Amino acid sequence: MNIKRKHNYMSPARVLALSFLLTIILGTALLLLPAASVQGQSMGFMDALFTATSAVCVTGLVVVDTGTQLSLLGQLVILFLVQTGGLGIMTMSTLVFMLLGKRITLRERLLIMEALNLHNLQGVVRLTRRILLITFLIEAAGAFLLALRFIPVFGWGTGIYFSIFHSISAFCNAGFDLMGHYSSLTGFTGDVIINFIILGLIVLGSLGFTVIMDLGRHGFHIRKWTLHTKIVVFATAALALSGSIFFFLVEYNNPDTMGHLSLGNKILASLFLSAGSKTAGMNTISIGVLTNASKFLMMLLMFIGGSPSSMGGGIKTTTFSVILLMVWSVIKGKEDIVVFKKCIPISIALRALAIALISLLALSVVISVLSLLESAPFMDIMFQAASALGTVGLSVMDIAGMLNISKMILVLSMFMGRVGPLSLTLAFAKKQSLSSNSIHYPEERIMVG
Repeated sequence: MNIKRKHNYMSPARVLALSFLLTIILGTALLLLPAASVQGQSMGFMDALFTATSAVCVTGLVVVDTGTQLSLLGQLVILFLVQTGGLGIMTMSTLVFMLLGKRITLRERLLIMEALNLHNLQGVVRLTRRILLITFLIEAAGAFLLALRFIPVFGWGTGIYFSIFHSISAFCNAGFDLMGHYSSLTGFTGDVIINFIILGLIVLGSLGFTVIMDLGRHGFHIRKWTLHTKIVVFATAALALSGSIFFFLVEYNNPDTMGHLSLGNKILASLFLSAGSKTAGMNTISIGVLTNASKFLMMLLMFIGGSPSSMGGGIKTTTFSVILLMVWSVIKGKEDIVVFKKCIPISIALRALAIALISLLALSVVISVLSLLESAPFMDIMFQAASALGTVGLSVMDIAGMLNISKMILVLSMFMGRVGPLSLTLAFAKKQSLSSNSIHYPEERIMVG
């Protein structure tokens, strides 16, 4: 009897991974419908699977152009998958339960806790309601502001639809757009309004809901912020600013990117490139003609990604920050990791280091396999692998022309990037809790470095 119960038990992390997989399968089935394509013909299984995975994993890599090759039905399917994948399966399920008046069980609360990367069950459902409300308000505000610019350009019907679609895509850090011919937002490079609205949505989506709520409660009273909020905000700002300065200097005279732009537009393009590189996958200048130095920095930003409980992928800004703080402590000869007069537990630092190393190993494997299959320049292959694993969606290769096996590797990479870091964190946390009463062996020093 006990054996049977043990066999039937599935951990919350596995349930969440399975829920993402089932949503991808549903999205694939819907996109396979002839009505999802402008031509009235099914796009084929591999392209449908790739597109559905990219949408659910809020990546934005495409093999069919969303604006010109998908019908209204296909675009609405993408929008549904992006919203579901961005908020998380359990958050969307909770919304359905609340609309149906269904009680949220303990099992479902545990799943929500795991999905939001929380430490306890207290107030989980109330937090989920706030997340849904915040999402609706931010996306609605973004759509309203974008409409002020899109309606004069595209007309009332198309302008409103474009505003809603791009507001959801930007806040969910998905990278899908309807501008056509894989152009993203390159037609609005110098448009200050569009740039800052999209940038604002991207940044808010990458901060994480716990940070947004903390900022909502305390505003700019930094001393009242939690340690998590402080690290996320300062790390996000530092990465965005340093990335912007780097891109501005490196691409300043590049005739294919910023060389022909005015000084103001160069600054604007640099800011957008830096913020979009971490999570969003939207761009206002052509990515394929960037210098290799810029592509490499973008890879690093994509690898770092967004923040916990956010729409972004990557190893997360907090993981990166904790590793840097740990290295700084070693350099200073200190045993404690101290930041903002608070000490970070060594268990958190070890977990961050493990996640970063495993993610780096996964990236290395994907790059190695793709380099054997595709004849593209090695830098472009590295970039594409980092974009998929970081669920960013920027592309420097013709993905539609890649081998099916290469597309499948990118599909697995996007899925791993969306589900992997959370699952790894939960797995390590469980091992630590189970090993608290285990046998302790004698210590012995070894030489390192």
